[in-house]
Amino acid sequence: MAAAVADAHRREWAFVLAATVRVTRDLDLAEECVQDAYARALTAWATEGVPARPGGWLTTTARRRAIDLLRRDANLRRRLPLLVEDPTEPGPEDEPGLEEAAGPGEVPATPATPSGWPAARWPTPRSGPPGAVGLGAAGPGMVGPAAPGGPADRPGRPRPVRGLDDLPVVAGAADDRLRLIFTCCHPALALEARVALTLRLLCGLTTAEVARAFLVTEPTMAARITRAKKKIAAARIPYRVPPAAELPERIDAVLTVVHLLYTTGHTAPTGADLVRRDLVERALDLARMLRLLLPDDPDVAGLLALVLLTDARAAGRVGPDGRLLLLAEQDRAQWDRAAIDEGVALVREALRRRGPGAGPGRLPGRFPLMAAIAAVHSGSPSWEDTDWREIVGLYDLLTRRWPSPVVALNRAVAVGFGEGPAAGLAALDALAAEPQLAGYGYLPAARADFLRALGRVADARLAYEEALALTENAVERDFLAARLRQLGPS
Repeated sequence: MAAAVADAHRREWAFVLAATVRVTRDLDLAEECVQDAYARALTAWATEGVPARPGGWLTTTARRRAIDLLRRDANLRRRLPLLVEDPTEPGPEDEPGLEEAAGPGEVPATPATPSGWPAARWPTPRSGPPGAVGLGAAGPGMVGPAAPGGPADRPGRPRPVRGLDDLPVVAGAADDRLRLIFTCCHPALALEARVALTLRLLCGLTTAEVARAFLVTEPTMAARITRAKKKIAAARIPYRVPPAAELPERIDAVLTVVHLLYTTGHTAPTGADLVRRDLVERALDLARMLRLLLPDDPDVAGLLALVLLTDARAAGRVGPDGRLLLLAEQDRAQWDRAAIDEGVALVREALRRRGPGAGPGRLPGRFPLMAAIAAVHSGSPSWEDTDWREIVGLYDLLTRRWPSPVVALNRAVAVGFGEGPAAGLAALDALAAEPQLAGYGYLPAARADFLRALGRVADARLAYEEALALTENAVERDFLAARLRQLGPS
């Protein structure tokens, strides 16, 4: 039963949390309700069996829990004033749970709450398009405009949630996951916080997994995620897909999230499996959604192309015995030619468009350039036919467009394949002092391969041992251990 719940966590977390946030408009409360739903599944499924639609069961359970909590606190707020003798007649400014109106661009003042919850639990009414729902759209347990017909239905008063079917739906809104990803990627947050928070909330990654993706320590990432949540609550960031006019300035952080989501699924940081197909498929789904939202954006086209071209090689990455196969060893007949054709067409479109105001001297974006590198690999009939000069040239452009230690590492490996192991080792050693690569297992692994090719067995052994110490994925560890054994006894 624990395995069934764990599988549901991997596959359904994003859907369940995103749907629950639409009820709570509070990230922490939504997480609590979703975690409670998974805890209840451990006992309920043991006696009743695993439901046909685990995601639907978890979503219903989490949302009902959220409604119960919101209703309880709404009742508490309504009844507490009856226990206090107040000789004065309350005015409109004394309405419980309402904040003072703020001017344009201002954050509303923080109210006191009878229940003792922090003010972030109590979103306030905000202006916006009719029917808009956001993290700051209404009071606790309340959604939408007032409904006629009762004492609580005075103009300007939100109405209570009465059940799951009572929740409003924003006309034309995208998938709940897309709402959540844009909320977490709001410009009020630092770029690193946007990406980290979305990976944690939308994708269900642990803090340790997100930290590894960012090459930082786990405590650093935990603090970053906590600060980001507090910022979302304090700023009353709305839970919605931005209007079209705001999308361009919001899109880069979202693309970064989807890309990191894909890379985390493409090679899982930990665990027994090389690939987490649930994350890969979720990243592909999100990339396609973004393509529908922004069909003319070259970076969106480039990201979708990159995911398609890289994932097209998935069937050839692991042998029948479960052994990791490098690109040189893969059977290219197993590659998905339809995905490659779609990806190559998107690369061409992205490089042709380049972006608003693109001129002859403007470089393409980083995602079209990375997709172009993947297209060279996918278009090569064999490993020996790979055009390494073109790949190094594309990495040079990518370094100018998006300087990164990992890009420099990949370029150094390409240099080694194109110009020989000595040139590759020299390029890798130039990165030895780069602090962001200090705990990155692929650097010593690449050094070990080049050292082995140069016959420097003792140095290669040390590098493989270092790579093993920094690698947690079981398939990658088995690969490195086999390489180490091939060197013979020390």
